[in-house]
Amino acid sequence: MTLLNDPRTRRRRLGVAAAAAGLLSALLTAGPAMATPDPGDSPATSKEVSKSARAEVSDAIEDGAIPGQDEIVHSDNIEHLANIPKDALPGTNSDLAFQGKYAFAGNYDGFRIFDISNPKKPRTVSQVLCPGSQNDISVSGDLLFLSTDSSRSDSSCNSTTQPATEKSSWEGMKVFDISDKRNPRYVAAVETACGSHTHTLVPERKNVYVYVSSYSPNAAYPDCRPPHDGISVIKVPRDAPEKAAVVGFPVLFPGEGPDGGGNPGGPTNPGVSKTTGCHDITVLPSKDLAAGACMGDGILFSIEDPERPKVIDRVQDNVNFAFWHSATFNQKANKVVFTDELGGGGAATCNAEIGPNRGADGIYDIVGRGDHRELVFRSYYKIPRHQADTENCVAHNGSLIPVKGKDLMVQAWYQGGISVWDFTDSSRPKEIAYFERGPLSTENLVTGGSWSAYYYNGYIYSNDMAKGFDVLKLSDRRTDPAKRVHLRELNTQTQPDYFD
Repeated sequence: MTLLNDPRTRRRRLGVAAAAAGLLSALLTAGPAMATPDPGDSPATSKEVSKSARAEVSDAIEDGAIPGQDEIVHSDNIEHLANIPKDALPGTNSDLAFQGKYAFAGNYDGFRIFDISNPKKPRTVSQVLCPGSQNDISVSGDLLFLSTDSSRSDSSCNSTTQPATEKSSWEGMKVFDISDKRNPRYVAAVETACGSHTHTLVPERKNVYVYVSSYSPNAAYPDCRPPHDGISVIKVPRDAPEKAAVVGFPVLFPGEGPDGGGNPGGPTNPGVSKTTGCHDITVLPSKDLAAGACMGDGILFSIEDPERPKVIDRVQDNVNFAFWHSATFNQKANKVVFTDELGGGGAATCNAEIGPNRGADGIYDIVGRGDHRELVFRSYYKIPRHQADTENCVAHNGSLIPVKGKDLMVQAWYQGGISVWDFTDSSRPKEIAYFERGPLSTENLVTGGSWSAYYYNGYIYSNDMAKGFDVLKLSDRRTDPAKRVHLRELNTQTQPDYFD
């Protein structure tokens, strides 16, 4: 169905009386920016909320302020073409990658390959069982890369959970041969310090470099001890992926002391995550640039030498950003959108108490030239619809919509749904389309919603943590020119030059 009501009405009517929504809500509203004890993407969980919060959710649904449980609403310029529920892999759905007529969907239990040659009827080609959160996924040629950020008994797809305190435990990168999409073949495993929460490809003709982002070291973990102030770099020969190996650990936050030189977090900066690595990195190979979302810091760096990235500038926001989660360049490489995953992806932060500047996007202009470029803050963007206190909602993964002369983006907001927005004017971003479902539960905070929402060859594809794989069609004169841009491959953290 289409739009239920004016989103501005929902701003006024929902979330006003949610002060007693429980301990998590209290923590989130206590300081300038507050993260959960273990920030970052988490598997689906259920948290109890107060009776008053439950009553407010029911009243909001009855009054039409929010959609009903599992009800779909969207702006008039978006059409919901298809939904493919989870099948053999029951775990949390995660990231997406694309190649030709295929979409590759990560899941905490492995990954799934879809044939999307007919976007109205996606078809499952294969499903691979290979547990290991969060199975962040990307592809390059005949190779598929999968991140493992949970301590396992070994590197096989038959591994079981095992404490990180045991030296024999394994975390890191897995590599598959996908020359036969119906029968992916596991060909290599590379252990990396603190595992691999996410990864980013820097592809070359003969080799693929993999930047591995991981964080949260602990002196009790033999393979993940502080300081952990950089990223692992893996070199994968295309013709011999079994020889994949770590070729370096560039330090991005040099400094004295056991934790390096990143943001110290609390108590120096209350509510801000201490920087002990990076959560996600986006590269723009055509410009030899990368942007890193690194817990308490946002960085801009050069990848002219992919084995030795060099930091150009570094910024912090100790008022409104709790956890720097991801980054997206605009096509001209004179802007970066950073996201703040306030609450670690498992909290209700799209409400009146949290406000418009926290759990949001931060838009930065890149000014200057060469090694003297700087990141200059311009504004925040957050979806203009309050969500229920039983819905996890915060800024998450998105991609550009390629229109010359415009800066347009589609983005996932977990149970806040999918937002299409315009940041051509860095200081005045605005939403132009949206899609969302009503809360998964009106009784408890149950995590779900869109993990990733990306634009690929004329359509928007979303991997919903709980509901499965969605396909949307966007019809709007502002975005229609993007339909003429067709890619052979898309990993959003390896941004293409859309118009080359």
